[in-house]
This record gives sequence, structure tokens and C-alpha cells, in this order.
Amino acid sequence: MDSHNLFFTRATAYWLRAEYALALAVAVVLAVLHLGEIRWLSFIGLFLYIDLIGYLPGAVAFRRSPDGRVPLAYYRLYNVMHSHLSAALVAGVWCLVVGPEWALLALPIHQCGDRALFGNFQKPYGLSFEPATHPAYQELVNRYDQPDPARPPDRAVVRTAA
Repeated sequence: MDSHNLFFTRATAYWLRAEYALALAVAVVLAVLHLGEIRWLSFIGLFLYIDLIGYLPGAVAFRRSPDGRVPLAYYRLYNVMHSHLSAALVAGVWCLVVGPEWALLALPIHQCGDRALFGNFQKPYGLSFEPATHPAYQELVNRYDQPDPARPPDRAVVRTAA
């Protein structure tokens, strides 16, 4: 993926998920190291509110929809609630109102877990609310994976002693 090709290849998706897996591991280790200091009701609430507001309404609407289409508002809710920006805003307000605490680790654990374990990122508006391969994307993957006959094969660089 780059600024002109806004899609993941299989390799770039795995690398990005690996980065989130590392962040998830760090957050989980911190939570384990501070188990006794975590207010668990706050942790559970902070962990769940993301999906209760951002995923569950859209998932219900998707399952109730006869054609699988849901209003754009559900995509926006999902994307806002699963954004690191909104999590940072919630954490900042929480720190100002309640104070900093280890329960806030629920936010990166939830979001990094979604990305690392399930491959869930922001939901593009033109795709199904629940993951399903779009035919145009499958065609792109099929064409992308085919060797380009116009491109010369990669050549090993031969270095000679000077």
C-alpha cells in the first residue's frame, strides 16, 4: 500500500497485523503486570463500549436486512468507535475526569486485538458491513498475482571485485 494504491496486498496486510499484534502483546503484558491495580468494572466497560456502540447496531441491522445493505450511519459509527483517535479522546477525557488508570489498557487491547487477531480495520463504505470478498477486489487480486509479461524478470545484482 502506498499513497497511490490504497489497498493491502496479502504481505502488507500480514505485516500490518503483525505490528498490531506486537502492540497488543505490550498492552496485555502491562495489564498482566498490573492485574491487582486494574478496576475491572471500568476495564470491562471501556472494552465493551466500542462494540456496543460501534459494531452491534450495524451487525443487527445487517442481519435484519433482506439484502445485507445497511445505512451509512452504521459504517460511520463503527469507524468512529474503532478509531485510535476516538479512543485517545475517551482516554484523555477519562484521565481528566476520573484520572489515569490501568483500566484504560482496555482501549488498545480491544482495538489492537481487532486488527491483529481478526484483521478488522476501518469499514469502507462500498463493502458489505460484515466481511465478504467483493468481486472487484477478487478480480484485482487475481490480476495482481499474475506475472506481468511486459515486466522483465528480476535479476540478481552481480557485484564484481574492484
